[in-house]
Amino acid sequence: MEVKKDILWRVYLSYILIVIVCLVVFARTVYIQQFQGDRWRKMSDSLHLRVEEIDPERGTIYSEDGKMLSTSIPQFDIYIDFSAPGLRDKSGKLFRANIDSLCYCLSTLFGNEESYYKSELVTGYQKKLKGYLLKSNVSYRDYQTLMQFPLVRLGRFKSGFVAHETDVRLNPYGLWAYRTIGLDRAKDNQLRKIGLEQTYDSVLKGISGKRPVRYIAGGVSMPIGEFEVEPENGKDIVTTLDVFIQEVTETALLRMMQKNEAESGCAIVMETKSGKIKAIANLGKVERIDTATGLKKPSYAENFNYALTPAEPGSTFKLATMMSLLEDKKITLDSPVNLNKGKWVVNGDTVFDSEEHGRTLVTAKQAFELSSNVGMAKLVYSGYKKSPERFTNHLHELHLDTTTGIDITGERNSVIYKPGNKSWSFNTLLWMSFGYHLTMTPLQTITFYNAIANKGKMMRPYLLNAVKDEGDVLQERSPQVAIDRICSESTVNQLQKCLEGVCSQGTAAKLFEKSLYKVAGKTGTALVANGAKGYRERRYQSSFVGYFPAEDPEYTCIVVIKNRLQAPVFYGAAVAGPVFKEIADRLYIRNIRKKNYATTLIKAADSSLLNYVGLKYDIKQILGFSKIPFIESSNASDEIVTVTGSKGGASFSTRKLSNNRMPQLKGMGLKDAVIVAEGLGLKVNVKGKGKVLEQSISEGAIVAHGQVLNVQLN
Repeated sequence: MEVKKDILWRVYLSYILIVIVCLVVFARTVYIQQFQGDRWRKMSDSLHLRVEEIDPERGTIYSEDGKMLSTSIPQFDIYIDFSAPGLRDKSGKLFRANIDSLCYCLSTLFGNEESYYKSELVTGYQKKLKGYLLKSNVSYRDYQTLMQFPLVRLGRFKSGFVAHETDVRLNPYGLWAYRTIGLDRAKDNQLRKIGLEQTYDSVLKGISGKRPVRYIAGGVSMPIGEFEVEPENGKDIVTTLDVFIQEVTETALLRMMQKNEAESGCAIVMETKSGKIKAIANLGKVERIDTATGLKKPSYAENFNYALTPAEPGSTFKLATMMSLLEDKKITLDSPVNLNKGKWVVNGDTVFDSEEHGRTLVTAKQAFELSSNVGMAKLVYSGYKKSPERFTNHLHELHLDTTTGIDITGERNSVIYKPGNKSWSFNTLLWMSFGYHLTMTPLQTITFYNAIANKGKMMRPYLLNAVKDEGDVLQERSPQVAIDRICSESTVNQLQKCLEGVCSQGTAAKLFEKSLYKVAGKTGTALVANGAKGYRERRYQSSFVGYFPAEDPEYTCIVVIKNRLQAPVFYGAAVAGPVFKEIADRLYIRNIRKKNYATTLIKAADSSLLNYVGLKYDIKQILGFSKIPFIESSNASDEIVTVTGSKGGASFSTRKLSNNRMPQLKGMGLKDAVIVAEGLGLKVNVKGKGKVLEQSISEGAIVAHGQVLNVQLN
């Protein structure tokens, strides 16, 4: 009996204690709900509710002719959560049923063997991996395809497939004008911008939005409510760049740099009357790994903005020297100067010409045309030895000692010493006269030459044409005059004669002797210093700057190429000059076509001669034939003159060609076919090598500007 009482006592005590605990828990629950409910609900929301920042779409950069230069596209990183309920349900029935077909589809889309994907997916499933990265940087098109694959199409909760979307900047034209456009690039896991992407970042990036989201099981977020701040997409910018001119410039520069194994180079094309930059190419030597051999091989890329980097300009600076002398009435073009056979000793230093000119006494104009260092130094010595500050003041008035103010970050200051500076000596004046002991950027040089082409009016170079929002123009930029008149009209006219003389009877005469249009320009060959080694390495910089057509300039162009050590060819007329000429030839042809001038196409059998169009000229001087008829076409139609055979026995055929009808291209070389097609305003897609075998638009068909022509070569 005592045992029974003892057991009951313990049972009752335990029951009472349980009831008390339950009452306490119930009371506590009521207290929390009724008196602390708001507090705990707010704490819960703080753990599951967040305000996320929503990135806006970055604006697109366009060329002046409407081509897309830089835009944002979506890319996806594909992850798999192998702990997803759908994959684990019924002992992984869905996973086992779809694994083979899924691996086959993945192999077809991304490459690699089916066995590779099966091994990876099975291992991930067995280990219940939650963040397995299947593929990164998947394009939108591939992402859309992936979403239709077996298992994946069932959704993220059943398949475990999760896509993380990011926007990347894409340049549809590859590395053309890369340093100018300025694609995003990563360094130390931080995105950095250069060029226009950096300069107009505030315009392109837009305004981020803010939206409340709730996080639920599996880390999934769900937007709730309205945007606190609506995202505002970035604006589009339209540049002054022209895709065709950029392609011509980049291609011509690259071809010469590869041929001469140059270290670096740049080329700029500026619209003479406005100051618009139509093309800017910067190429430097880089080493790439040959995928076939695994060995390093030299290549070229837009790795630095050489156009905005100062260096000793060399002989192209002699135009500023001539301008100062003529403007101050120190000389006339006929003033005599003794070249001393290309060597002049003065104040313990010796001024050399790069080569002997075969004559001693010449005029100032001839000294300029021959690019004589001795001639320029003697003229400046006699004109400014007592007042060197008058010479440097001219350079200041020309803004050559400051940046041009172009709308792109990274332009560096020039260095021009003045009397009183610690680096100034008497001979500084002499060396400055032919482009040494000072530095300038190629952009500064072309801006100065463009002012001479523009009758003395210096235009500020610029790259932004307009800002647009969904096609509507928000802001449009007009050409800006930097200096209304850099010198007198008389001086400008004399300088133009000097520049034309360089190309007709001076250092560039041979280069342009067969040209169908007049060119005005100046060659430059500078011995450049290399840090502490100075000038001992004998590294030369070749340059050419000028404008065309000389009578009514449309474009000003500069080419600057830094050659390798001990380069066998390094003169400006032989290295930079041909690049300038190739650019000028192709732009001249295109612009004459645009003006609806009559066209004459001369076709050599080997297609080695660049074809010219437009004005009447003597074909004999170009091809060397003894008897070649010139056919002057009307504006209504063109005559194509086909020249075949050798110089000793050429034959000719002609045919009429309407300006808006497709000609027969079959049998033409690629160069000729492209020129004809571009002249009709067509866009050309080329496949193969050799001569034209097929064309997508048949002969005689009416064509429209911008129509695509597919050409198959044999």
